[in-house]
Amino acid sequence: MPARFHEQGVRSRLKDKRRLSAFLDTLVRRHMPQVRQVQLHYIFCTDDYLLDINKKFLRHNTLTDIITFNMSDTPAALQGEIYISTDRVRENAGIFSTGYNHELHRVIFHGALHLCGFGDKRQEEQAEMRRREEEALKKYFDGL
Repeated sequence: MPARFHEQGVRSRLKDKRRLSAFLDTLVRRHMPQVRQVQLHYIFCTDDYLLDINKKFLRHNTLTDIITFNMSDTPAALQGEIYISTDRVRENAGIFSTGYNHELHRVIFHGALHLCGFGDKRQEEQAEMRRREEEALKKYFDGL
């Protein structure tokens, strides 16, 4: 299975993990055709847990909804760890007037897109990332 989902002291309420894993595999391969093996580990956690990771590995003392680590050794095998704060997802869903499930999937796709090489530091990168997130959300949810 290309994607695995772990809960670290939280309940993500993520449903249909097998279908989501297959979708993530397709998403990655569409953007990175050279990839032969996809192995993604999503870890759902609290704000405090992710803040500790942010401080330790990125030297940032700020809350965030997601941190993505590319663990790949070769271009043909994509491996990554994606940490997601369900606290941030829940709060952002309220801020952006969307449902928790929708925001959770947006962040899940955001992490996969980062591993595919899409950035979000500059304004034009952010716009492209949002476009790709929305495209993935539409394809995923319209396929239900």
